[in-house]
Amino acid sequence: MTKFKIKSGDTVRVIAGDHKGTEGNVIKVLKDKNKAIIEGVNMVKKHTKPSAQNPQGGIVEKEAPMHISNLSLLTSKGETTRVSYKMEGDKKVRFSTKSNEVI
Repeated sequence: MTKFKIKSGDTVRVIAGDHKGTEGNVIKVLKDKNKAIIEGVNMVKKHTKPSAQNPQGGIVEKEAPMHISNLSLLTSKGETTRVSYKMEGDKKVRFSTKSNEVI
């Protein structure tokens, strides 16, 4: 099983692809597909059939998953950084390699 350095709730910047430079919060990480869903980024239109909740049907805009390799974590100052781990007492914490701050 692969370990991701990005978790849901993190603020990330897209570093490659059509949406390069956009920022947003991670809503969900899809571990089996190595992808993440970012709030307001990579929006797609999905056609829905009429149902009990939506009797009219229609077109819904929603976020599509992006590959984890196209994302970079942001520090509190808003700059991209890599992530490392260190032990603080008996607790393992993530920290920014650029600014050395605990994430």
